[in-house]
Amino acid sequence: MVQTKLKKSKKPKKQGKNWKKFWKLGVDEFNTQYFGITKDGELTVREGNYIYNLSDIVKKYGSPVEVVFPFILEERLEDLHDYFQAYMKIQGYRGKFFYHYPMKVNQNKEFIMPLISEGAHMEVGSVNELWLVKKLWEEEKFHSKLRVLCNGPKTEAYIELIEELRLKNLSIMPIIEDEHELRRLVKYKGELGIRVNLDTKADTHWDKKVDRFGFSSKEILELPRMKNLKLLHYHIGSQITTASSVIKPIEEAMNLYIKLVKNQPSVDTLDVGGGFGVPYEKKPFYGAKKMSEKIVRLLKKKSDGAGIRHPNLVVEWGRYIVAPAQITIYNVIAEKPIPKANAKSWYVIDGSFMNDLLDTWAIHQKWHVVPVNNANTNALKSVWLAGSSCDSDDKYTAGGNYILLPKLKDGGQQYFAVLDSGAYQDALASHHCLLSSPAKLIAQDGTIKIARKRESAESIGKLFGWNGNHK
Repeated sequence: MVQTKLKKSKKPKKQGKNWKKFWKLGVDEFNTQYFGITKDGELTVREGNYIYNLSDIVKKYGSPVEVVFPFILEERLEDLHDYFQAYMKIQGYRGKFFYHYPMKVNQNKEFIMPLISEGAHMEVGSVNELWLVKKLWEEEKFHSKLRVLCNGPKTEAYIELIEELRLKNLSIMPIIEDEHELRRLVKYKGELGIRVNLDTKADTHWDKKVDRFGFSSKEILELPRMKNLKLLHYHIGSQITTASSVIKPIEEAMNLYIKLVKNQPSVDTLDVGGGFGVPYEKKPFYGAKKMSEKIVRLLKKKSDGAGIRHPNLVVEWGRYIVAPAQITIYNVIAEKPIPKANAKSWYVIDGSFMNDLLDTWAIHQKWHVVPVNNANTNALKSVWLAGSSCDSDDKYTAGGNYILLPKLKDGGQQYFAVLDSGAYQDALASHHCLLSSPAKLIAQDGTIKIARKRESAESIGKLFGWNGNHK
């Protein structure tokens, strides 16, 4: 009997780790669908057929640096418009949808102009923000159909500018937020809105136990008839963390709206304000698509039940639109061991959290941190991050947990990106220890443009009166 040797079957090749998945990139629900990792472990962003290699960018332009992607702004706003308009059509909703961008979230021109180009209306909170709108209006930078809502405390200068722009045919609407504004604007000839201070409280960063803005529902229902009152507005908080905290205030506001239109038949718009959250920590989170369907269904059901016309709907979701459109990149300049903690080492960076990402310190914001280079290494270390100011609070510890980053190599640079840094951080930025703000780059249509150079000691000194004449 002839025996034959059985050939040993080859073992299947072991699949390499999916680093894109490991760093939670390429996921629509996390707003990271544009991000990827090259085979060399370098972080990329894809705009259509253009690919930006962030490792190459930071090597060329230095760090710290902020990189803005206008196409992300545009796509997010387009999607939001599509969600609401589609569900309004499907459900037979006869009101209109309007997106108003709240300028306080990010006043940079590189953010505002792309949003206006995609059909965003504006919301301002101060006379200076309205002054920027005035500049754009006088330069004919936007269409005459653009409408501006004016929130925030109304100083005399603010009201005078509102009245000036109304006379220049800008579609502008002040929102009355307290008694002195009501008295001052009672003879205003243009359209008006009014803000309610809801009883509903939300799961949000904002402590709203006591809110100084707005009227009670009772006060609003007792107002004398105002022929030019068009809009009911509320603002429930910032970075709302649960879906129920988005829906419950809308339900309360709609119940008031139904009563209000009986006393004020000119009212035709419900403005649900801002506060829609962003999944900073890249964990399961509610999304705009499902929430838009729930909102439209709720408003239609209540309107039909009360026998009133469907209200026009305004949302002011600023953080949702702009946060994912900017990242901030740092370099690790030093390492210091930590004897007893969740993290093994401090990684000292070439920037400052207290200056550049103030919410890290102010509200203990958690961020999604991703290596810009060496993102495909198994040699990872649990670390805390320390800013390069002299303040011990200038740090990021992920809430006392830790951040995973590659181990440092002798003679090599280690860069990392903080994602979702497009909301509020620029306006809140400071100059603690007179440290320089990061440079700002605009990545658009496959090219890189410098929007703001990295500050010099001289340019920062001028901000504090050191103009060269020190007598």
